[in-house]
Amino acid sequence: MPNPPRLRAAALIASAVLPAAVLAGCGDDSKHQDPTAQKLSWKDCPAPSTAEGGGDAPSPLPNGTAWQCATLKTPRDWADPKGDTIDLALIRARASGDDSRRIGSLIFNFGGPGGSGVTTLPAFGEDYAKLRTRYDLVSFDPRGVGRSAPVECLDDLQLDAYFQQDSTPDDATERTKLLDNTKEFNAACEDNSRKVLPHVRTTDAARDMDLMRQVLGDDKLYYFGISYGTELGGVYAHLFPERVGRAVFDAVVDPTEDSEQGSLGQAKGFQLALDNFAEDCVSKTEDCPIGDTAQDVKNRIAKLLKDLDRTPIPGVGLRKLTQTAATSGITQSLYSQDFWEYLTEGLDQAYDGDGRVLMLLADSMNGRNEDGTYSNITAANIAINCADDKARYTEDYVEQKLPEFRSASPIFGDSMAWGMVSCTDWAVAGAADHPDVSAAGSAPILVVGNTGDPATPYAGARRMVDALGADVGVELTYKGQGHGAYDSKNKCVQGAVNGYLLDGKVPAAGTVCS
Repeated sequence: MPNPPRLRAAALIASAVLPAAVLAGCGDDSKHQDPTAQKLSWKDCPAPSTAEGGGDAPSPLPNGTAWQCATLKTPRDWADPKGDTIDLALIRARASGDDSRRIGSLIFNFGGPGGSGVTTLPAFGEDYAKLRTRYDLVSFDPRGVGRSAPVECLDDLQLDAYFQQDSTPDDATERTKLLDNTKEFNAACEDNSRKVLPHVRTTDAARDMDLMRQVLGDDKLYYFGISYGTELGGVYAHLFPERVGRAVFDAVVDPTEDSEQGSLGQAKGFQLALDNFAEDCVSKTEDCPIGDTAQDVKNRIAKLLKDLDRTPIPGVGLRKLTQTAATSGITQSLYSQDFWEYLTEGLDQAYDGDGRVLMLLADSMNGRNEDGTYSNITAANIAINCADDKARYTEDYVEQKLPEFRSASPIFGDSMAWGMVSCTDWAVAGAADHPDVSAAGSAPILVVGNTGDPATPYAGARRMVDALGADVGVELTYKGQGHGAYDSKNKCVQGAVNGYLLDGKVPAAGTVCS
């Protein structure tokens, strides 16, 4: 992604894609008096839309349980709850256990912002089999995402060019080109999605979740938020503290940071992950094919990116592997330790002039499907971030900050810094410097931080606990690699999370899993 204000993408979304008209679903003529009185009509799920990422309809779970889909009508503008509505796409798998032990619906948000929960939950449904013994597993496409009034900006061919642009300009001409491309992207979003852009803030999505809770028939919200989903969960807890049942935040967004601090934190986080990757490669019993020492690995990566800035190499089809695409591919591979082997292979091939693997990793990062179409994850990501984040940064300001970002990461610093201009010409004003997640009176919320997390650095977990307030946040630390903890399959983490969600057993604050 050349220009995300903050990446905030969940590893689950990224790994789901490895080994559709503007305002579709907007009912401008449809109004309802009491949205909580609606009944959901659950049916077999269709194949995902292009905006959701395409592909086949979800297969049943191993025990034969079918995935069901429904549409929830919600006010487009929560300030006018009796006005025009939009349709939110939902998916569920019914609880597998005895009805007498069913707790309710466990709602998932896998992050982004911009990721489709309707496509992501089935991809990882088996991972949550234990939780399904007492919950219906439910997820959704948040407003602006997938089938839920999707934000649309550039078309597919324009996106191909957009993701090939130079996101680390070296001179005035390149800077002007980057800023012009950003203005073109933002203008296309306004032209194609102007009705929904003012209404995709996280506070809007939180109110949607409370409506969802009521329509699903639950007195309390049972929630599992990952990455940006932790921010959404924190905002929900702030707005409706008395309605929080049991909630888990995994891969925690730091709620105290503005968008600049978040970008700088990610530059440090991805650099740390790259350091860990390099150390791991050279520590293997066999030779590391991409360097003799950890520093050699990183030096060769830096040289590759510099060379690609001057001369791209063959990628996929007619598309070349540019410096920007290679950086995106490297970033993608650092979301999970399971992807490190692909990064090693991709770098090894790129040094021989073959950019295919790194380009495919970049495509996964950017939501590009095999047929050349794109999901709307980038459009939604930028739209939600820009609606949330108040700051608007100038070219001169970024120039002043470049040394600090380069110090944080010689590999990712420039692109993270220049990403801050994404919202400068956005059509909708940002809501705040950072979200308010104070939630006095809420039930305990389990907050899980991963010490090796690149996208949501570990320090954010402690800050989320503090921001939630006394007797609300309970911190659990996982000493691991990659984005998130539960999906690592670590038994200690999963035992603590399952124990809380299933039986209400709050682990001791400060518990450490390794």
